[in-house]
Amino acid sequence: MSPHQPTTRPAAGAPGVPWNRQRLRSNNEWLLLELLRTGGGSSRAQLARDTGLSKPTVSAALAELERAGLVREAGTLAPERGRTAVLYEADPTAGYVLGVDIGRARLRVAVADLAGTVVARRDVANRGRSANAVADAVVATAHEAIAEAGLAAGDIVHAVIGTPGVWDERRRGVRYASSLPGWGRPGLFDRIGEGLGTAVSVANDANLAALGEYTRGAGRGSRMFAYLLVGTGLGLGVVKDGELLLGAHGALGEIGLVPLPEQAGQPAATIEQEAAADAVVRVARDFGLDGDPAARQLTAKQVFERARSGEAAAVRAVEREAERLAYAVAVLSAVLDPDLVVLGGGIGNSADLLLEPLERALHRLAPMRPTLAPSALGEEAVLLGAVSTALETARPEVFERRTAGLR
Repeated sequence: MSPHQPTTRPAAGAPGVPWNRQRLRSNNEWLLLELLRTGGGSSRAQLARDTGLSKPTVSAALAELERAGLVREAGTLAPERGRTAVLYEADPTAGYVLGVDIGRARLRVAVADLAGTVVARRDVANRGRSANAVADAVVATAHEAIAEAGLAAGDIVHAVIGTPGVWDERRRGVRYASSLPGWGRPGLFDRIGEGLGTAVSVANDANLAALGEYTRGAGRGSRMFAYLLVGTGLGLGVVKDGELLLGAHGALGEIGLVPLPEQAGQPAATIEQEAAADAVVRVARDFGLDGDPAARQLTAKQVFERARSGEAAAVRAVEREAERLAYAVAVLSAVLDPDLVVLGGGIGNSADLLLEPLERALHRLAPMRPTLAPSALGEEAVLLGAVSTALETARPEVFERRTAGLR
């Protein structure tokens, strides 16, 4: 999957595209639909001025779009002079998409209309004890969300699934998804697609989070923006001038696989092994922090909560985490030179504790220091990125489906 493709159509007369009156009409209709989608409600006269098309051409195209259920009347405009004008808008209910965020601890699902408005969502614990069980739980949760929205499975035009790891189209599976045991087995996502009954694309969770943060959050306006997802694993998504960077094999951003410098008497470890949630808990215990006696366990979330209340062992564990993350930021800064790095994911949500020690550690490690910022979308970043990516496939597909019967 290429998770950030523009929704454009070939122009009539372009190489390989034969010119004919039907294609010209189709291009005019698409142009008007996109203008209404991005610019909001507009009148025939305003659309003619904005596009340079004649008023009769605009009227004919709008009539076809209305017949196809792609646009609808949105009220009237009564100017001080002249006739009252009917306003038109893109109909967001012409189709729906599904966004899915699969994590080791949580499964998140959202249903959105073509305007990107979330109309239903589910957020449940991931209790699957096998890869098949997780896949089936995704399908069941998605059907619950679809039913909550008052829709049928056939109303979903496209689904995008965010997951740890790198999608391998040849194997039909993901690689490097160490935080989800068994998740790399081929066929799991085909199983999900069959269960959903719709087309499914798969993308790395950090990449989707980066797209979500770039379009709706802290990354807006950045020329070279990196999103560091820190949770049960460690991932990185990079957006340059609005386009997601994927690398030759789709693995750009797998920074968690980078080894840390070896320390005397310690086995070699990767950044992910030393900076993800399990490492935070392990280090906190080494510093003497005990778990909750009632629950008989200690979680990364509890470590940060106790650091926030000033417990010395928890504070030291957070500082160690910041040092590990600083190494990751130093590596990506030297290679990619981003102007902004946004901290996200489960651990990234504690940026209020991490950013200051991270900046201190980064100052010691690297001469190039990008701006650091907390995620604006929090735990929603992957899910919203999945929705946005699904829409880029769904919008032109809905247009083709609904206008095909009118030709």
